[in-house]
Amino acid sequence: MNRKQFLTTSIATTGAFALSPFTAFAIKQDDPKLDKKIVQEFVGAGHGEFEKVKELLEEYPTLLNAAHDWRFGDFETALGAASHVGYKELAQYLIDKGAQANIFTAALFGRIDIIKPMLDLFPNALNAKGPHGLTLLHHAQRGKEDAKEVEEYLVSLGAKETKIALY
Repeated sequence: MNRKQFLTTSIATTGAFALSPFTAFAIKQDDPKLDKKIVQEFVGAGHGEFEKVKELLEEYPTLLNAAHDWRFGDFETALGAASHVGYKELAQYLIDKGAQANIFTAALFGRIDIIKPMLDLFPNALNAKGPHGLTLLHHAQRGKEDAKEVEEYLVSLGAKETKIALY
């Protein structure tokens, strides 16, 4: 192999290797999308209909992390719904199934060991808004006694619950 062949082969191989992670996970255009109405039903059920959540998740496993767009940038998952209404049993079920938990869910469960380092790293998250504009403090309050330490910590940092208007 001469120098020119070596360089050409090396460049082509490197390019193909560099692009392979993108092609390996590419979604085919003909892959079915989740029906928006089913996503809305699932997320809606996440506010308190445990059996409905189980039933829909069994039928459509990819609903687990699906988010419904309530409009104006208000995206919500079933875990987000269960978290802001304080439905810990449903939230835990979804987490056990592999749902993507976040700082709001950590507040619900009173996980000060997660909340403190997150707020140390991202201090403005103290005022972050979750689904429907609900705050970390709201989620901690929904956690009741289990989340009392988180609630007190958030208040000590200046967190205030704000009134929201649902559309």
